[in-house]
Amino acid sequence: MPVHIHPTAPLARRALLPGDPGRALALAQLLLVEPKMFNHNRGLWGYTGAAREDGELLTIQSTGIGGPSAAIVLEELCDLGLERAIRVGTCGALDDRLVFGDLVIADAALADDGTSRALGAGERVVADSALVAALRDAAADGARTGPVASTDLFYDRNPARARAWTGAGALAVEMEAATVLRVAELRGIKAGCVLTVSDVFDADGERHRIDGDALVLAVQRLGQAGAAALSV
Repeated sequence: MPVHIHPTAPLARRALLPGDPGRALALAQLLLVEPKMFNHNRGLWGYTGAAREDGELLTIQSTGIGGPSAAIVLEELCDLGLERAIRVGTCGALDDRLVFGDLVIADAALADDGTSRALGAGERVVADSALVAALRDAAADGARTGPVASTDLFYDRNPARARAWTGAGALAVEMEAATVLRVAELRGIKAGCVLTVSDVFDADGERHRIDGDALVLAVQRLGQAGAAALSV
């Protein structure tokens, strides 16, 4: 029995991995037929049910905030038999052409977080190419594909870091992708990442946040793209 995940329903061989437990519930209600709670231990809500996309089992499991929590969850899901996973989450825009609700498909993550580096990641970790292609097909028009930066800090007081990420080609910044992709490498499973832009920054570096109703719609689109990609 894993230490942190206590299954109360079957684990599917494929999973969507949002960070937020409430988002896991919302996506389960949207994407699954008769979802059953897979885990509620540690507040890491997870659900399994038949996907509306293709009728096959799909698990939606929250990872919590940041690399340390995401690493624990994904390691234990792998112990239980997971084969494919897509992180679905929010991000802050680094490319000033991105706007609220845009989708960003990560083909790689800049490993600027402690967890992925502790797990032996180099400067960047690459997503599974087949899942990247499936996400691009599922997201259709408007999605951007490219690297994202993973960090340990949501409130970062050093603007030089954002400039460095932008200089390295990162489209957006978030907190879990590098860890998810690195654990997947180590465990021999396929992993990808698709994000929706929830935060943008003005010329002075001030953060602006998407409003609640727009975020709900953006997350729905995000989850639908992830589920469609896993159905391929």
